[in-house]
Amino acid sequence: MQTLAKKICLVGDYAVGKTSLVRRFVDRQFSDRYLSTIGVKISRKLVPLPENDQYEDLTQPTAVQLLIWDVEGQTKFQRIAPSYLQGSSGSIIVADVTRPETLDHIRDHVNLVRTISPAGSVILALNKVDLIEPRELEKIANCLEPLISSEQCPLYWTSARSGDNVDQIFTELSSALVRSTPTYRL
Repeated sequence: MQTLAKKICLVGDYAVGKTSLVRRFVDRQFSDRYLSTIGVKISRKLVPLPENDQYEDLTQPTAVQLLIWDVEGQTKFQRIAPSYLQGSSGSIIVADVTRPETLDHIRDHVNLVRTISPAGSVILALNKVDLIEPRELEKIANCLEPLISSEQCPLYWTSARSGDNVDQIFTELSSALVRSTPTYRL
């Protein structure tokens, strides 16, 4: 199996569920207990690429080894966040649909990530969808449409509790990273 190692970062305000998304993806676990990330927590997981992304050439990657950097969201640490983002190939920007102020900060997070890593792939994860009514999600989607269109970032509605779209955000990002790697263009 050919693998490609890539660093990705989860970025967003505090308590939006970044750590819970990583824990659901890597360990297949969820906890209601809130533990604030101090600095950065690094996890790793091997992500097999979907068959339609694989090459017939056996030298091409069939999996991506993700080095997942879960970056703390406390505002007092924003000055050091750029150093954590250095060298990342992609990012997942996470917001909490139950806290409108975190949605308002999405553009700031996207700008930060794109400033540090302009060629990196970016995915938006609107987390905690299990805690909100579907018609509220529709309102949020309508409000975010201009941002999504201008930034050209795929948007996923996620729930670390239920696992909704958690694997998909990491798999989609892994595929995007392979497509953006010059020697592994699809």
